[in-house]
Amino acid sequence: MPPIRDKFTIHSKAVVCQDVELKGDITIGSGTIVHPKATIFAIAGPIVIGAGCIIEESAIIVNRRKEVMRIGDDNLFEIQCRVESPSVGNCNTVSTRARVHHTVRISSYCVIGAGCLVVPAEDEVLDEFTVVYGPEAARRAWSGRGKVQEADLRRKHAEYLRETLPKFNRVRRGDGHG
Repeated sequence: MPPIRDKFTIHSKAVVCQDVELKGDITIGSGTIVHPKATIFAIAGPIVIGAGCIIEESAIIVNRRKEVMRIGDDNLFEIQCRVESPSVGNCNTVSTRARVHHTVRISSYCVIGAGCLVVPAEDEVLDEFTVVYGPEAARRAWSGRGKVQEADLRRKHAEYLRETLPKFNRVRRGDGHG
């Protein structure tokens, strides 16, 4: 199989730092922010990232499957997390150093706690409002209380980053080229 050629489509309102490792066919939506030292590898199939996501330093997003990896809107990928999930819905948080295996699909409003490892033996879908926490990666359902406040806080965070990151980092231009 020939390797996938690099093809980056970056929305003009996205902020993608120059110091980001991109490989493969990657689309980054409006208002998404990618911090320096983040890694996004579309190894087997393309990656499509929605609007308003925040991908922090040293976060790694990898697609090892041939199908398109779709990441919805308003997701937060914190420092040093690693996500290989074939699909991620909207408004999820993958916390610092958490890892999500390619056998897990994440719906919406899920939280993967700091350092949690989500590696089921067979394909699984995390239901909406699932919280994974603790050293055993225990699970519980979240009532959804506070989700509006969380969304507002995330929007303010994104606004601040859109303003601040370009002052201290070189930014890739959203012209569709790497």
